[in-house]
Amino acid sequence: MSLLRFITCGSVDDGKSTLIGRLLYDTRQLHADQLAAVEADSRRRGSDLDLSLLVDGLLAEREQGITIDVAYRYFATEARTFIVADTPGHEQYTRNMVTGASTADAAVILLDARRGVLRQTRRHSHVVALLGIRRVVLAVNKIDLVGYDQKTFEAIAEEYREFAAGIGIAEVECVPVSALDGSNVVARSPRMPWYDGPTMLGWLEGVAVEDDRRSGPFRLVVQWVNRPGPDFRGAAGMVLGGTVRPGDAVRVFPGERETTVARLVTFDGDLAEAGPGESVTVVLADDLDVGRGAVLAAGDPPAVADACQADLIWMGEQEMLPGRRYLAKIGARTVGISMDTPRHRLDVDTGAQLAAKTLGLNEIGLVNVHFDQPVALDPYRANRNLGGFIVIDRMSNATVGAGLVRFPLRRASNLRWQELSVDQAGRERLNGHRGCVVWFTGLSASGKSTIANLVESRLHGEGRHTFLLDGDNVRHGLNKDLGFTDADRVENVRRVGEVAGLMVRAGLIVLVSFISPFRAERALARGIVGAGEFCEVHVDTPLAVAEERDPKGLYAKARRGELPNFTGIDSPYEPPDSPEVRLDTTALSAGEAADAVLSRLRELGVC
Repeated sequence: MSLLRFITCGSVDDGKSTLIGRLLYDTRQLHADQLAAVEADSRRRGSDLDLSLLVDGLLAEREQGITIDVAYRYFATEARTFIVADTPGHEQYTRNMVTGASTADAAVILLDARRGVLRQTRRHSHVVALLGIRRVVLAVNKIDLVGYDQKTFEAIAEEYREFAAGIGIAEVECVPVSALDGSNVVARSPRMPWYDGPTMLGWLEGVAVEDDRRSGPFRLVVQWVNRPGPDFRGAAGMVLGGTVRPGDAVRVFPGERETTVARLVTFDGDLAEAGPGESVTVVLADDLDVGRGAVLAAGDPPAVADACQADLIWMGEQEMLPGRRYLAKIGARTVGISMDTPRHRLDVDTGAQLAAKTLGLNEIGLVNVHFDQPVALDPYRANRNLGGFIVIDRMSNATVGAGLVRFPLRRASNLRWQELSVDQAGRERLNGHRGCVVWFTGLSASGKSTIANLVESRLHGEGRHTFLLDGDNVRHGLNKDLGFTDADRVENVRRVGEVAGLMVRAGLIVLVSFISPFRAERALARGIVGAGEFCEVHVDTPLAVAEERDPKGLYAKARRGELPNFTGIDSPYEPPDSPEVRLDTTALSAGEAADAVLSRLRELGVC
């Protein structure tokens, strides 16, 4: 029996939860205790049998009569099994809708027959199209409230079909229904003799979804290496597309190594063929190094690239920061990732492309994405599993975004590191000391630049090769195009981290004096430079002391509202958790602070 995953979405109060409740009720999917509980809840609310209560599980949902979180329900008929996701209609819950739609094969879009096609209807349809759902049924609900009128239904159906065709939804079925009285939901309604199309359930039972994946190229993402003993080794995973048989030629990505399939092993014995949705252990004819996250493929191969263009749906409370390092989970691999400034932001109500420097909660934009190592990619419309990824915040481990690959920007094999005759160790021998980054971080007016300047002067006097990168100085040239938004601060630190990394490879002692307010970017700079070559110095000055010093008058301007996004006033500063050096400038003079830094550098063997 085939499985259909579908979502319901629509405007507020269009009756999504009631429709699902009606499907469960009329197909006799309810246990006696479930029905009794709904009847009791309905009586307490002073209403007739309220079928939406079968789906709305959160207290806030029942109190307000709306859907907030995604609710999944399972039911079956003689023709098919179903998993339905009831998704919220409110704009602020777009991320919840995306979660429900990410695994759906079809979508039920509801609208109120009295109100017709609304902005929310268009927004939901744009999201459905973006997520590659190609089969849609438009449920024109509450048809009873317009007297089961044929002309009203046909006008709405014509308007929606024209709109859907323009955004790439090819297959649309329009059904007039009343979730309240059950008309055309499971059984045909005698009140609408003019309608000769399928019922809602009839469409759901009959819509074809399996052919797309089966007819595509073979793909399997290796979840784990099955090695129960010394004489058996296989790559276990689920077939994501196409079919595979023993004897078929396959390639392993990344690496594009070629081999053939020897066996398809399952707990119940070997298979002659495996198709989409089947979990198997693939035994290869050759002894190749195949680990978790590798992709077995045949036919049209996936691209192997370290950059792509993708539609990004942002789900984090904090805005997306271009240049910041996040993690991405794609297939069974987790890799580092960063995003450029969005090429545009999508207005999901109208489909218009708007200018944007970043993306906020529930916003969708087109971005260039950079992975820190090559990954196997398919376009999302061809393969959701190799074309979709989630974005994870490195510090909180929270999922903050979802990406849909459009196409790779370049194949990773086109770029290689150039081998150089002179390496960092050779330069350090010539200089007579190790290279290192000494990263001074702290509030404005904390004394960073003063202390860094003293440290460099003393190192220079000892004959050390140094360079000081000061925040203000760098903004006169390299970073003159950047402002002081959070996104620009991230890019500011990223660029300086890359420059400092190059200077360390030249064997220099690089002193960096930047506010660098975010832990994530300081961690990025540490990662760029390398372990053992990064010394973080927290110039720990209380805000009140820094504000009292205020040699440039910046705090006064910020307090008057003349300097927005000023660190410590209306933009946060995240102090280091465990810096190599912490300087309390309320207790130390500038000279004593410099002595403390030099002492630590000598302990680290830098000078």
